[in-house]
Amino acid sequence: MAAEIEGFFKNDLRDKIASSKLLVVGAGGIGCEILKNLVMSGFKDIEIIDLDTIDVSNLNRQFLFHKEHVGKAKAVVARETALKFNPNVEIKAYHDSIFSTDYGVSFFQRFTMVLNALDNRAARNHVNRMCLNAKIPLIESGTAGYNGQVELIERGVSQCYECMPKAAQKVFPGCTIRNTPSEPIHCIVWAKHLFNQLFGEDNADEDVSPDTADPEASGDAGKEALDSESNEKGNVERTSTKQWAKNCDFMPEKLFNKFFNDDINYLLSMSNLWKTRTPPKPMKFGEHDEIIAEMSDVASSAGVVRDQKVWTIAECQQVFAESVNNLKEQVLKLNEDDNLVWDKDDKDAMDFVTSCANIRSTVFAIPRKSRFDIKSMAGNIIPAIASTNAITAGFVVLHAFKVLEKKFDQCQSVYVRAQPNARNQIFVPEKFITPPNPNCYVCAAKPELILKIDTEKITVKELRDDILIKEMHMVNPDVMLDGKGIIIISSDDDETECNEAKLLKEMHIVDGCILKVDDFFQNYELTITIIHKTAERDDPKFEIVADKDVLKTAESVEEVKKQKKEESTSQPQPGPSNGASSSSNGTKAYESDEDDLIIVEPQSLVAEKRKHSAGGEDESPGCKRIRIEQEPTASSSKGSTAMCSIDDDEDLICIDDD
Repeated sequence: MAAEIEGFFKNDLRDKIASSKLLVVGAGGIGCEILKNLVMSGFKDIEIIDLDTIDVSNLNRQFLFHKEHVGKAKAVVARETALKFNPNVEIKAYHDSIFSTDYGVSFFQRFTMVLNALDNRAARNHVNRMCLNAKIPLIESGTAGYNGQVELIERGVSQCYECMPKAAQKVFPGCTIRNTPSEPIHCIVWAKHLFNQLFGEDNADEDVSPDTADPEASGDAGKEALDSESNEKGNVERTSTKQWAKNCDFMPEKLFNKFFNDDINYLLSMSNLWKTRTPPKPMKFGEHDEIIAEMSDVASSAGVVRDQKVWTIAECQQVFAESVNNLKEQVLKLNEDDNLVWDKDDKDAMDFVTSCANIRSTVFAIPRKSRFDIKSMAGNIIPAIASTNAITAGFVVLHAFKVLEKKFDQCQSVYVRAQPNARNQIFVPEKFITPPNPNCYVCAAKPELILKIDTEKITVKELRDDILIKEMHMVNPDVMLDGKGIIIISSDDDETECNEAKLLKEMHIVDGCILKVDDFFQNYELTITIIHKTAERDDPKFEIVADKDVLKTAESVEEVKKQKKEESTSQPQPGPSNGASSSSNGTKAYESDEDDLIIVEPQSLVAEKRKHSAGGEDESPGCKRIRIEQEPTASSSKGSTAMCSIDDDEDLICIDDD
């Protein structure tokens, strides 16, 4: 192996590599690449943990797994395959959850460093806290399509994973997409996958057929279906959807009846799926009676532009047939090994996805959407890219070398980009390491935050489950009312069960009181100051403020705006005799402190741009400025200038199958 050749590494680095002990958390797309890199680089002692099992859809990018491994534990199989690269490595695999109490701070303290290869925020937050308390370096990584990121987390040196708030990410299980859609986005994802199955590159990760391996479809019909599709080795045989479509000459009627009638009837045979759900209604080509047509969200109108209206079922079927025929002609013009690539700006491709998504929505009694809405939603679906995982994993191991040499100043975060930036860089390192956020409620010397909440509506159970565990990612929190010694929540079973249904106010948790929160498992203590805020109907249930100065600024802005509003209403309104215009005669009045400029930045570039700007880095070409003028309303009076970290279109949609 090249890494063991004399002179390949400096002697001191080679010795540190050989003597270090590493923990890899996650054995999915990035985890497989990291493990392979580690064993090929000369690391001798590695442990890897993952709770997941191998699915057929993982095989296209998680190369340590093969067909015969489907259904087995990822960590165990990854270990077995990695040892074939280098049998001289000691690898220990855990098929378990990192949240288990078996993996406390003492477990993490056994390692030289931890390498994260996770696919969910809750686990990332948990490992972040465990490494901070164990005082060991953590190298965090993640990918989204062609974009990737690697960063070092070291207490006192760099930001921790929770120093900056992160936007919520939407994740949908594959079985929901294929078997039990309940939202329009589920049908849109399915329709986009169907396009690729028929006209694009065949990808097992985007199978649209009923998922017989769905854990809920465990009835007799589901079991028989799965058994009939498995050979003696346990492998599921897959028929090419594209080849079947070619055999029937892409006839729209046959395609329609298969996907919206035959496959739906097959789903209905999995009776366990429909015990608590509304069963779908199969549809044949040409069926669009009055009852179905009435389900349209917007009635057909000649005065509504094509993209803005919601098509009827008759229109969807017509567009489906036309788009299939047009796409077929495009396919025939390609070389034998070439495929169409879905593009939201391609009329036929977008028409196909819109019609299919709306037809499937009708089958499952889900509201249909306009072509415009579907275009904005479908454009944000992010696939998993094997090459991005490989590149990102490479940077993870390079960071590991620098950590072993204590060269923390060289461990700047690195971003992998789909397109070169203004300096023609695809791999974009930061200028420097960003220091910890002094107001972080996780890694600060004395973690504290402010919780704005309606104490007259929220129960103790909601405080524990929705805020402390779900939102703040604690495991077993204990909560005490400071100064009174009252135990509100206990991690011991049944000790405070009687408090769960009580409102916070009933437990003397009111405006200005302080809660002491302690998660013994995470070795995490937090001080929470309660601010009572009466929640209106559409207001969020709670708001977490980590920086007190932000709260003071926001309150000052609200007071100033309230004062201006009172002053404006107290002034006499000009009458029509003086020729002045007012809001009462139809002219829109704008206050100077209303929202008039929103700076929109792609989420993936927010942290990078924030830090690069201090070092003279050019602004990302993906950033844009949008000027929005609007009439002042109650909902628009919350700030003068807002910084919104969002995607170019809307939310990022990730399909979670790791």
